[in-house]
Amino acid sequence: MQVSKAGLGIAAFFAVGGAVALASIFSGPEQTPMGHSMEPPDTSDIAEGGPIVDVALPLELSSEAQLGERAFNVACSACHGENASGQNGVAPPLVHIIYEPGHHSDEAFQVAVRNGVRSHHWNFGNMPPIEGLSRADVRAIATYVRELQRENGIF
Repeated sequence: MQVSKAGLGIAAFFAVGGAVALASIFSGPEQTPMGHSMEPPDTSDIAEGGPIVDVALPLELSSEAQLGERAFNVACSACHGENASGQNGVAPPLVHIIYEPGHHSDEAFQVAVRNGVRSHHWNFGNMPPIEGLSRADVRAIATYVRELQRENGIF
């Protein structure tokens, strides 16, 4: 099979782009440029442990999101706060543009629970792996978070 120079160039572009993306994920804390759309908010006026964002609740959650809410309350809310609003100095809000599906997919939730997450975007330290949640539990939690996000204009 013969490959054109243009084809090789495209392949090299995607190979380098993929390597850069992977390196940024696994290289440690990310430095977000000032003015970047994924810049976390200034939390200096929020009390330690206080909610970072105000979360509007949907009038009704789907049955999958209701399961996710229960699992979230047991396994996630101690750090990520009530209704995923975050806790200043503890953990970020998941109802935030940073966690929109185009930037953090539902699979990212699975990976975070299974492997933990290096600190990036926020300065709360690394998230440890979370024991005792199945893929189905995390899928329901992601559904819950996505429904909260939609109600709050994130998508």
